[in-house]
Order: sequence, then C-alpha cells, then structure tokens
Amino acid sequence: MGSDVAAQFPIPYSPFPHSPSRLTCLIDRRAPERLSTPPHSHGAGMDKVRHAKYRVGQVVRHRIHEFRGLIFDVDPVFNNSEEWWLAIPAEMRPRKDQPFYHLFAENAETEYIAYVSEQNLLPDGTGKPCRHPMVPEMFEGPVEGTYRLKSIKPN
Repeated sequence: MGSDVAAQFPIPYSPFPHSPSRLTCLIDRRAPERLSTPPHSHGAGMDKVRHAKYRVGQVVRHRIHEFRGLIFDVDPVFNNSEEWWLAIPAEMRPRKDQPFYHLFAENAETEYIAYVSEQNLLPDGTGKPCRHPMVPEMFEGPVEGTYRLKSIKPN
C-alpha cells in the first residue's frame, strides 16, 4: 500500500526539491489556533470556523495508509485542484471543509510530499526522526518528537 499512495494522489504544483528559501514561502507560521476558515468562505458548512488540530513541525501518521510525515504547511480548508480531489475514490474522499496538511512524507520505501486531510491524520508516537531530505534544510530537531523551523536568513 505504501509507495502507491504518492502515485495515486500527487500534489499538482511544481515537484520538490524546492530550495529552502522557496519552500519557506509556503509555510504559514501562525499557530494552529489562528488557522481558521476564512469568514468569506461559501457553501454548505463552509462558514463555520475550523481550527487546525496539528501544527507545523509536528510528526503525524496516516490513519489508513502506512506512511508518516512532518507537517510543513497547513491549509485551513481544501486548497488543491478538483482533478486531484476527483482522483480519490469516492468512498475514501475526505470533506473539503477541514484543515489539510502538507507533509514531508515517508514510508518503508521512499520519501515524498503528501497532502492529507485532518480526518486522516493521527499523532505519530514512534519518536523516530523523519528521514525526508528536506527536513534538515528547513527544520531543527527533533526535540521531544517535535521539529522547529530554522530561522530565515536573507540572501
């Protein structure tokens, strides 16, 4: 099940590796309690404020598929293409009105980028460091299972 997850649900924007300076533009440094659905969102259930359960630097695992990853960005609600959304089997398709997380993901075979709904994530309790090659470029740690963003230094 592992490596085929990345092939089934690829992130449609430009492939990694990005340079650390490019990637830091993608990170929202607000605390999870500050990430909520914008007040101007439309649609059924989209006007309710949602709070992110996990934060940048936290290691999580997928509830169904055998992979884990380090969160490097959070979207308050689904923010990917309709094509990506429809590629997920209907019976497994998560709700759009919840936080979605960008992960430096890994399974037994490989490392990749994953985009995962909050309902499909659980805290990772292994305490093992993440081996994704972008982790040391952007983060320090882990310290007690959590990573800390490196300081951004101007060029």
